Amino acid sequence: MTTIGPIENEIKELLTKELNPINLEIINESYMHNVPKGSESHFKVKIVSEKFETLSMIEQHRLVNEILKNFIGNGKIHALSITSRTPTQWKKNNQTKINVDDDKSPSCKGGFGK
Repeated sequence: MTTIGPIENEIKELLTKELNPINLEIINESYMHNVPKGSESHFKVKIVSEKFETLSMIEQHRLVNEILKNFIGNGKIHALSITSRTPTQWKKNNQTKINVDDDKSPSCKGGFGK
């Protein structure tokens, strides 16, 4: 079982509070990068929210970035990958969760963890 770290937990709390998601997956991908073991610096967020219904994809991503700006601006988050869906898009694909393999993250050129 993977332990959820404090930064991942804060990301979850903020996104839940602001976007009331139908589905939210936060994946800490820091282990794939050249960072110390146990780091929380590279994240993938997969989120479905009604608040995205009237927004373009870029607006959805800007909204998520705005919510997490304190983490991004102070360097706590080095990299953030976002997959966002409206409930309509999500239901159209008859999904119960966003498939983790939908958009695989690229390999880190700096190594594979320390």
